[in-house]
Amino acid sequence: MVGRIRRLHQRHWRERSKAERVELQSVVTWYATIWVLPFSWLMLPLVGGLDRRPVPMVLGGLLVAVDLLQCAAAGRLVRPALDHYLGRAELPPRSQRAAAVLLGLALALIMALATVDGTDPLTARLAIAAVLVPFGLPYALTVSVPVFLRRSAVLTALIVGALSIVRLDGLGVLATTVVCGFATGFALTAARCGAWTLSVLWEAERAREIEARLAVAEERLRFGRDLHDVLGRNLSVIALKSELAVQLARRGRPEAVQQMIEVQRIAQESQREVRDVVRGYREADLDVELVGAQGVLTAAGIDCDITGAADGLPADVQSALGWVVREATTNVLRHGDARRCAVSLRVLEGRVVLTVENDGASAAPDGGGGSGLAGLRERLAVVDGTLTAGGVGEDGFRLVAEVPVASVSGVAS
Repeated sequence: MVGRIRRLHQRHWRERSKAERVELQSVVTWYATIWVLPFSWLMLPLVGGLDRRPVPMVLGGLLVAVDLLQCAAAGRLVRPALDHYLGRAELPPRSQRAAAVLLGLALALIMALATVDGTDPLTARLAIAAVLVPFGLPYALTVSVPVFLRRSAVLTALIVGALSIVRLDGLGVLATTVVCGFATGFALTAARCGAWTLSVLWEAERAREIEARLAVAEERLRFGRDLHDVLGRNLSVIALKSELAVQLARRGRPEAVQQMIEVQRIAQESQREVRDVVRGYREADLDVELVGAQGVLTAAGIDCDITGAADGLPADVQSALGWVVREATTNVLRHGDARRCAVSLRVLEGRVVLTVENDGASAAPDGGGGSGLAGLRERLAVVDGTLTAGGVGEDGFRLVAEVPVASVSGVAS
């Protein structure tokens, strides 16, 4: 049975996040502090420092009982006070009233012991510290540091003033002030340092969650962009070749079969490319895209002239410009009635410039808008590139992509 409980506890611990584990450890440490310090600072000193007369014995017993109740009340306040500090929940009204009453009662019993000379001065001062810590630790999480310090100073002044009336000892007054300052400072430091660490950890945890959600959103955008780039051109070619095959079939021409075979091949190629996009492995090769664009445009009856080669370009630049060629080819096929298209790749003063220009662009995207060109701008931004697109002359359209490179060899200038 014990082994089963241990396994359940270990599994529960493993299921916690790092921030949850640190929070649990902090809360347990605060609970231990609340209970251990009063025992070591109150009960043990009382054993040797309490007078054995009936009145001091009764007052000492009452003080121990009140301190135990105070520890129990403080333990119940730790979790709500921490939630209040971390902004998870508001602290219930008057939740600290019982703790404040118990603190006042404990201090009154210590003053009574001092009045009847029921204990030595050192034990009395340790008792004061023992009752201040359980109250101060959760209280430090519910108010600001300046407010805590001001109220602690007022309470210290009241305690020192009350003891001064009983025992007019200058050194004792100083010692009592130091003990009160140490107890309140210890409670403030223990509570605030642990809670601040937890707030930083939870902030980092939330930042990681936001980063994960952003990564998922970016991956979805990447998938949509890649899917658009992959299928856009191929579907346009399939539509054109299918229409050509229909016209040839109606005329009884045997070339219709060849066109449908080509449609089948392009469809199969599209399936493979979509699978690559889903797996995130696909990278556009610039030379392949240039050759493919020329073949596709020529098959569509568009005269395509390609100048320049991608030899010597970095892989990431080739990939980004390859997608530009693919999207530009798709736009030429889809928009307007182009008869001519020119694609040039040049190096100008440390910049690779890719230009795609076509005529018959009456239905071209306005000003280079649209999801396809927006996606290209995102791709080029990764390599510090830029994209401009717009009308040229009466019916022309030009798309220019520029990417800075340090050194390039083998690219036509």
